[in-house]
Amino acid sequence: MHRSKEHPANRSITSESPASATSSSPAPPSPGSSDFLQLNLDDAPAGGRSDWLAQELRRAIADGRLPVGSRLPATRTLAADLRVSRGVVTEAYQRLTEDGQLAGRGRGGTIVVAAPVTAAATTTTGATPGAGRAPVPFAAPPGPEIFDELRSAPARIDLSPGVPDLAAFPRAAWLRAERAVLADLPSADFGYGDPRGTVALRRAVANWLARNRGIRADPDEVVIVVGTVQALGLIAQVLHRDGIPEIAVEDPGSLGARQHLQHWRMATPPVPVDDDGIRVDALRASGARAVLLTPAHQFPTGVVLGGARRRELMRWAADGGLIVEDDYDAEHRYDRAPVPALRSLLPEQVCYAGSVSKLLAPALRVGWLLPPRKYRKALVDAKRFADLGNAALPQLVLARLMESGELERRLRLLRRRHRRRRDAMIAAIRDRLPDATVHGAAAGLHLTLTFGRDGYRGSDTDLAAAALAHGVKVHPLSWHSQRPAPPGLVLGYAARTPDEITQGVAVVGEVLSGG
Repeated sequence: MHRSKEHPANRSITSESPASATSSSPAPPSPGSSDFLQLNLDDAPAGGRSDWLAQELRRAIADGRLPVGSRLPATRTLAADLRVSRGVVTEAYQRLTEDGQLAGRGRGGTIVVAAPVTAAATTTTGATPGAGRAPVPFAAPPGPEIFDELRSAPARIDLSPGVPDLAAFPRAAWLRAERAVLADLPSADFGYGDPRGTVALRRAVANWLARNRGIRADPDEVVIVVGTVQALGLIAQVLHRDGIPEIAVEDPGSLGARQHLQHWRMATPPVPVDDDGIRVDALRASGARAVLLTPAHQFPTGVVLGGARRRELMRWAADGGLIVEDDYDAEHRYDRAPVPALRSLLPEQVCYAGSVSKLLAPALRVGWLLPPRKYRKALVDAKRFADLGNAALPQLVLARLMESGELERRLRLLRRRHRRRRDAMIAAIRDRLPDATVHGAAAGLHLTLTFGRDGYRGSDTDLAAAALAHGVKVHPLSWHSQRPAPPGLVLGYAARTPDEITQGVAVVGEVLSGG
C-alpha cells in the first residue's frame, strides 16, 4: 500500500513528513491565570512579575476583596495556576508580610492580618452619616427586619424570648450520630430524595409525636420542613390558592408568625385571648375560615387552651374551619400536666406544625408538618417546588438522636435547668419589680410581665429601648399585639444563667423606677 494514498483522517501524527514536522515549531505555552482574584499573567510586565502580583494583592486587600482573616492560596498552588516559578509568588507574599499585611500561620497558611486605614474607613463609615451603625430596634413600629435588627444590637444581657440554651447543644452526641450515619450511608442516599423528607426522620418524628404528644400518624403523613416558619409559608400559599385569603391569629400573638403569614399575602385578623385561650365566639364573629393557634402554651401570655374552649373550637372546626396548630413550647413544662395536642383529637381539621428549634437549636432549621388529608398533596407539592426537600444528612442525624432516646434525655436535662432559671427570674421580679404581674410561668422559655391598673402607664417600647440602652434586651408586649393593650414586657430566660437573669431584671427595675 502506498502511504501517499492513505486518507488524511487515518494518518497518525508520526506519519507526517520530515519536512512538515520540522517546518512547524511547538506553540509557546500560554500565560497562566487563576480563579483567585481573577489573576491573569497577561497583565504582568515581563520583568516584574513579583512586583505585579504584590500590587494586585495590595489592591485586593485595600478594596475589601481580601478582608482581614482571609487565607491566600499556597504558593505552590498559585504558582502552578499562573505558570510561574514558586519563587515569584513567595517573593510577593514576603513583601506584604514585611509590610505587616500578611502573616504565615504554618499549616494554617498565609493570612491577611491588616488592611490599609483607607480601606477600613471606607467600609465602616461610608458616605452617609450614621451608615454602618446598628439600627435602633425601637425607633419605629416593627417592620419585617425587626428581629434581625434586635439580634444585631449590642447588649450585655439578652433576655429576648424564643431563644433556647444554645450552649447546651449536644455537640458530642451529634458528632457521634453524624459519624455513625456517614459510616452506614449508601452512596445513593447523597442524591435527591423525597421532598417530604427522609424515611428515617419521618418515622422518628411519627414515633416521637406518639410518645410525647399523643398524636397517631403514619410516617407517610409527615412532611419535614425548614422550621415552623416554612410550614406557615407553605400553608399560606396552599390556602390562598384554595380561596382562603386570611388566617385569624391570637391577639396578643407572635409578631414573627404574623409577619410570615402577611409576607405570603395572608390577612391576619386578630382574635382576643383571655385566661382560657382564644375566644371562639370572637373567632366565629371574625368570619375567618382558618386560625393559627398555640394551644399548649400560648405566646406570649402562656395560657393553656381550656377544656370548654377546646370543645367549642372543635364545633367551629366541624363547621368547616381549619386549625393551624403551632405546638409551641409544648415539651417545656414544669408545674402542670401535659396538654394533649389538638391534632390528636381532630386529625382532619388540624394542620400540625412543630420543630426542634427550642429543643436543640434554631440553626438546625428542621421542623415537621402534619397536614390533614385534604391539603396533604398540595403541601407536598409546595414543599417540592420550594426547595426539593430539606438537607438529608441533618435529618438522618436527628433521626438517630430521636430513636436512640438522646432527645428525651436532653429534654429531661433542659427541664431541670430551665426550671432553675425560671425560678431565678421570678425571684428577681419579686425583688426588683414587685408591682409586676407574671404570666405563663408554668411552662415555656419566657415570662410575660404586665403592670396593673396603677403600675407603669408609659410606652413599653420606650421601656424596652431604655433597657437596651443599659445593656439588656427584652421584647415590648405591644410588638405582639394588633389591638391596643396595656404595656408589658416579654422576657426570655432559657439562654441566660441565673446570675445574668438577676442582673438583667435588676436593670429593668432600675429603668422602670427612673434610676
